[in-house]
Amino acid sequence: MKKTFSFGVLHMAVAFTVAYLMTGSLLVGGAIALVEPMINTIAYFFHEKFWESKSRRQNADALAMHLQPTTGH
Repeated sequence: MKKTFSFGVLHMAVAFTVAYLMTGSLLVGGAIALVEPMINTIAYFFHEKFWESKSRRQNADALAMHLQPTTGH
């Protein structure tokens, strides 16, 4: 949990620094540092759902191929 928290702090610090350097505004830097990680978390959720679904389909296809009867010629 400590590692996750420290990465969150690092992520927000990087977001703030980049936004501040690009805009020169503490307000904009702070807003981006708060909003960007929240949006990124939502995007990550859907990203994981997509890959989980893809993996599930591949596993189902592999199982279907394995269960198909073979013809003995």
